[in-house]
Amino acid sequence: MIEDLKAEIARLRADAAPLEPDSSERRLLGAKAMQHALDYWDQVENAPSNRPWSEVFSQQLEPEFAEEGRDPAAVLDYVATCVDRPGFATTSPRFMAYIPGGGIPYSAFGDLLAATSNKYSGFASASPGAVRIENACVAWLASVIGYPHEAGGTLTSGGSIANLTAIVAAREANDPDGGGAIYVTRFAHYCIDKALHIAGRGHSPKRVIATDENYRMSVAALEKALEDDRREGVRPWIVVASAGTVDTGAIDPLPEIAELCRRYGAWLHVDGAYGGLFALCEEGRRLLRGIEQADSVALDPHKTLFLPYGTGAALVRDGKALQDAFSASGEYIRPLGESEVGPSPADLSPELTRHFRALRLWLPLQMAGIAAFRACQTEKLALARYFHARLSAIEGFDPGPAPDLSVVAFRYLPRSGDPDEFNERLMRHIQQEGRVMLSGTKIDGSYRLRCAILSFRTHLEHVDDAVHAVVRGVGALGG
Repeated sequence: MIEDLKAEIARLRADAAPLEPDSSERRLLGAKAMQHALDYWDQVENAPSNRPWSEVFSQQLEPEFAEEGRDPAAVLDYVATCVDRPGFATTSPRFMAYIPGGGIPYSAFGDLLAATSNKYSGFASASPGAVRIENACVAWLASVIGYPHEAGGTLTSGGSIANLTAIVAAREANDPDGGGAIYVTRFAHYCIDKALHIAGRGHSPKRVIATDENYRMSVAALEKALEDDRREGVRPWIVVASAGTVDTGAIDPLPEIAELCRRYGAWLHVDGAYGGLFALCEEGRRLLRGIEQADSVALDPHKTLFLPYGTGAALVRDGKALQDAFSASGEYIRPLGESEVGPSPADLSPELTRHFRALRLWLPLQMAGIAAFRACQTEKLALARYFHARLSAIEGFDPGPAPDLSVVAFRYLPRSGDPDEFNERLMRHIQQEGRVMLSGTKIDGSYRLRCAILSFRTHLEHVDDAVHAVVRGVGALGG
């Protein structure tokens, strides 16, 4: 019986052998995969920023999942044709929709190395090197926004989970029994409502605070709401301010809001997913003055540090609040203990199983250096001012408020007809043309186009391309 079992095990091992290519096969496959990536990067500059979605079906795999492995060259060709090309090219220097980052190549190499070693970065005892790098990255991000040494944080998959993580920490620290009021503006990202719902605070008292003419939270309106609640016996829980709204890039007056939060005992959370990390450059640091006074901040390095999607961070000024909210353990893991590399990320986050995502941030900082990131951010702020100035000089355009950061919300005012209908058509025309990718939004019912300049590949000539695309579109539509 043992011999039969050994023979069966040997057969199964042979059948499973394709899962472990040998050294020569790995080198061949690695060369093909790297060539695929290099070819993709080579065409980014001139490729369309948007291609028809129908291209997804230009090739068919029959069946989609086969019993036997396919030829690697054929598989990579399928990826190039049906995955890389259709839809939005977020890597394009002319992709200025949503909040682009572009995905710097160093991060792709970091992901390859992280997946190769497959280090478990949840517990310090399991991978002290990976955890040390994650803690170093978190500490560096905290220093960028001016947080003290005792701050804590965790890397997340993006801004949504970062905001959720911070809101749960705020709940445990400042609203454990519920009933506290929430204060936001109408420009708060919709992930805030989602996070409040998941955190069990979706039905808490919520005050929508008015904004000024530049779409920033009104300090006077916030103070009135806080005072009204205190007078009515409603306890203020959390004020959610923005360090760069997605609609216009507006920055709420953070120092004044922080002072009100201290006075009324409210937790100040800053959604800095888009704009918070502009604090790295000198101009951004001036614009974001006061962010260091927040109790918690959500950041998205896959935006303002140009990393690939899937890189966010939640920071809390008092790191103990994160540990109190998320620390847990099980018998099977407890005996492994801790080490001197710092806290285990699993004790600071909802995640236990986690990808070693810190390497996609750490490696670019090592390879390119901080100064390059700082210069790139400053360039993007200047390019947004340039785009706004260009539109301001062209008859018929309403360029909107001067940008706080790198988003310009604008519209064209046609000589006749409904401006909102015209601008929606203009947006569709630009997107379908595929040269430049912009997006749209509605502000107080008025339709605006959005130019979001944040890809590390976007430079002056690409912003000129965007201006020409908008003007060309107006002409094509008879504006």
